[in-house]
Amino acid sequence: MTISSALANSTFTQSPWQLTELISEHSAEAVGKELAQLELAVSSFEKLRGKLNGELDGSTFLDLLRRYEGLVERFVSLGSFVSLWFSSDTLSQSALTQQNRVQQELAAANNRILFFDLWWKGLDEEEAARLMPSHQEEPDLAHFLRELRRLRPYSLDEPREQLVNLKDANGMEALLTLYSMLTNRLEFHLELNGKVETFTRDALIGHAYSNQPEIRKATYQELYRVYRGESAPLAQIYASRVRDWHSENVQIRGFASPIAVRNVANDIPDAAVEALLAVCRENAPLFQRYFKLKAKCFGSERLRRYDLYAPLANSERKIPYAEGVQRVLDTFGHFHPKFAQLARRVFDDNHIDSEIRKGKRGGAFCASVLPQHTPWVLVNYTGRLRDVQTVAHELGHAIHSMLAAEHSVLTQRSSLPLAETASVFAEILMTDRLLAEEKDPQAKAELLASSIDDVYATVVRQAYFVLFEIEAHQAILAGKSPDDLNDIYQRLLAEQFGDSVELSDEFNSEWLSIPHIYHTPFYCYAYCFGQLLVLSLYRRYQQEGDSFKPGYLKLLAAGGAARPHEILIEVGVDVTDPNFWRGGFEVIRGMIDEFEETLHESNLVGRTVSS
Repeated sequence: MTISSALANSTFTQSPWQLTELISEHSAEAVGKELAQLELAVSSFEKLRGKLNGELDGSTFLDLLRRYEGLVERFVSLGSFVSLWFSSDTLSQSALTQQNRVQQELAAANNRILFFDLWWKGLDEEEAARLMPSHQEEPDLAHFLRELRRLRPYSLDEPREQLVNLKDANGMEALLTLYSMLTNRLEFHLELNGKVETFTRDALIGHAYSNQPEIRKATYQELYRVYRGESAPLAQIYASRVRDWHSENVQIRGFASPIAVRNVANDIPDAAVEALLAVCRENAPLFQRYFKLKAKCFGSERLRRYDLYAPLANSERKIPYAEGVQRVLDTFGHFHPKFAQLARRVFDDNHIDSEIRKGKRGGAFCASVLPQHTPWVLVNYTGRLRDVQTVAHELGHAIHSMLAAEHSVLTQRSSLPLAETASVFAEILMTDRLLAEEKDPQAKAELLASSIDDVYATVVRQAYFVLFEIEAHQAILAGKSPDDLNDIYQRLLAEQFGDSVELSDEFNSEWLSIPHIYHTPFYCYAYCFGQLLVLSLYRRYQQEGDSFKPGYLKLLAAGGAARPHEILIEVGVDVTDPNFWRGGFEVIRGMIDEFEETLHESNLVGRTVSS
């Protein structure tokens, strides 16, 4: 089916998602019923604790493990429901109250079943080997148990683990909820066509892609004016996050460094992350070359930071939601029918929230809950080309999750560095197809610029976020001030852009507005990892064609049921080798070369994009 014929029958409309598969209604009563059922299940499991003190046989242990798996399903389902409810309406007192209620109850329940996790980690090697299920018969459970043993060096005794859980629920999780409440209630004002309008952050940032330079400038100035107005509480929340992270993980648990916590959780060697960040840093000049090429299109020697994502032509074209969705599905179908089929399920099951509305969480994400559920996807669709790419990205996550749905809730989700393997691939699929079909050099240059902009934002930009985090954690622990953090951020911006971009002072406080560094420290290198990995895989797809697809789908179907290096061995990847990461940058270099060649064929060089 072609895009045009499919669009004629399309019924895609922007709407909120439905959560009734998790809990039938958004109410305290409904949540209370689920909590009551959870209490019964936890109490029943607690009564089995005595069996761990005796001589267990394999069959009894497997039954205990199945019971534990069932509890995890209840935890995930209930926790996901209140999280998704709150994400869809952060201004709802009811949603906030129930999220806090459930977080407290889950923390307490988790403490009550913690004995099982700690007992398993505490067994000697001989006893653990005796009880370990056969990998051939129970591959998911066997892998899960091995992963628990891998984390054994960083585990505490039961009373201290319980205290940490309570501390997180009442302390850090509360602060992070406060961060979400503070930032999601922010309003931004921008004058357009002589009228001052009010925007959410996502709606405002859409104007950073305006074809009018002054609007782009005003957009960024307003964004950081508002965030700077909240700098005192936001900086305090971040400092508390950093100190809490260090106290628990480095001082108490014994991790080698703050970033090592994330590396161990991702099961990625420190050496691999160090190689990745070093290669990203050494290739910053590659993007500086691109920014200078882009500046020539605007009749300048270098870009203003305001113009980093500026379009190359005077186009304010909007892509209607129905058309954007169908373009994504059609592109997926050209790659593999399974991709389109799984992505379509998200819409058929009403598991996507695509509306723009006040109070809704900004950005985009895909939430995998249980293997039997179609994932839930949140996007804020404003009609930009980037929004279409975001839809493709998040649906790629959903496809990844559904391909891995044969696994247990304990092993379905891939580690963070591999979590982008399908999402980024989905974006590249669509962009590559559009480039192949485009005959107009100017339009092709615009597409290439958009694609390179996205690669920059996913690779080098994210790497420098992590480089900032490394220094920021050290600075906060040394008693440095928020102004000192601004200086660190400004210095890294100067290194990242060199003489290719003109920086303005307001960007030194950009770190206040990056949710990941608050919610999930050092998360952002997963984007670099995923993007460069996918560029390498995509190059193989271009070389191998259809023969590439079965192995790729198998890689995605592994989910988190094998260690990352075991999964990557299947595609011949050594993540500790800097040359592997450099290979990804060679693909980027080729994109920039093609962009430069296309510029010469178009009339864009020297053409100022303005009102």
